[in-house]
Amino acid sequence: MMGTALSRWTMAYFAAALLFLIGAQMLMVAGYGYPAVPAEAPETLVVVHMMTIGWLSLLLCGALFQFVPVLVAKPLRAEGLVLPAFLCLLAGLGCLLAGFLELSGAFESGIPLLVLAGLLLPAGFMLTAWVLFATLWSVRPAQLPLPARFAATGIVCALLTAVLGALFAFLLSGRLPALAQVDFRSQALPVHMAVGLGGWLSFTAIGVSYRLLPMFMLAPDKERASGRTVWWSGAVALLLIALAVPLASLLEEVGFAGPSLPVALAVLLGLVSLVFYGVDLVFFYRNRKRRHIELNSRSAIGAFVSLCLSALLLLALLATGTLADHVGALVYLVGFGWVTGLGLSQLYKIVPFLTWLECYGPVMGRKPTPRVQDLVVEGRDRVWFALYFLAVLAGTGALLAQAPGLFRVTAAATLLATLAIVAELVLARRLHNVAPAQRLPDGAARPRLFLPALR
Repeated sequence: MMGTALSRWTMAYFAAALLFLIGAQMLMVAGYGYPAVPAEAPETLVVVHMMTIGWLSLLLCGALFQFVPVLVAKPLRAEGLVLPAFLCLLAGLGCLLAGFLELSGAFESGIPLLVLAGLLLPAGFMLTAWVLFATLWSVRPAQLPLPARFAATGIVCALLTAVLGALFAFLLSGRLPALAQVDFRSQALPVHMAVGLGGWLSFTAIGVSYRLLPMFMLAPDKERASGRTVWWSGAVALLLIALAVPLASLLEEVGFAGPSLPVALAVLLGLVSLVFYGVDLVFFYRNRKRRHIELNSRSAIGAFVSLCLSALLLLALLATGTLADHVGALVYLVGFGWVTGLGLSQLYKIVPFLTWLECYGPVMGRKPTPRVQDLVVEGRDRVWFALYFLAVLAGTGALLAQAPGLFRVTAAATLLATLAIVAELVLARRLHNVAPAQRLPDGAARPRLFLPALR
């Protein structure tokens, strides 16, 4: 990535994402949303969408704007759409959260907030997809690298999730009465959740990890058959989930009842994908050239363990027929243990890395500069990552045990750990940990906290 142009708005995406993460965790500590109220309650939907759109989607969008050009060795296309996409996502999410609050009876505005959200959020994701697909398309006729194929699949899943979410928003607003006449919610809601959490958030995160782990650990990044298996099996599993309802109708015509067959195949293929992903992870860690594993790569192991535990929990719930009773615990472990855990661990390296490029890249080779790892202090931060993952596991156990009071205590622990990690990222942006003699050599400029430098 040395010499690569920095995406001007990536840090703004990251900053907004972290604010939504902290806000969602504060609401959980306060007992707002699930498990104090049902999973389908408007209060729960506020917290869920602060996490999935506000935190995870903004995080991934910001990361992809920076790393897709790296993946394909091409400059970001249509870069002028990055800021409009950001504003559409923020405005759409604001309308969505306000719409849910209005449904909960918190206030009454008379404004079609959910309709606005159903227009702005898909617009934001479509602008994002346009920029990223245009960049990916620029490599033709060459084949996309494996991480880029993961990203492309994840972007398609994001668009499908956004369209289904818009339909739900219109349904809740009463603007599409035709949807109220069919069993749209029971048929489309599982697809919305599975494709969003499993496709857009998880599949894209897997693809990003295929680039970041080898880059930061100096591990071999040559495409392997196991990686292709992860992509193919995962992509087909997502396709089966997306088409589960029409496939079920087709199977019923030939004598098979219900959507169990395509769903079972999707679960099986998903497990195959996870097994081979685990094989690749072990390969990266064992064959790294950097013998000392930095904190971002060590803490990522907690996210990978959470992903494995999520798969085991899913199988256990399916085997016992209790998935509907404990789906909240499963979603919490996936969302906070796997995706959020991976996001925080990689931000711990990405933010200092981009800060270093922004500040010291112009003087590299001409002036003495600090190392990237000098921008953080790993010794004091490892405890926060340990606390975070232990609290997520405890919170999952509290949800399984249906102990809301204990869950709030564990949520407070995750909030504390998150605040400490975010504080470290702010210190890294401000160059606080760099020795004064090396902090700002001639020609280097202190980067702005999250807004781009004025051109």
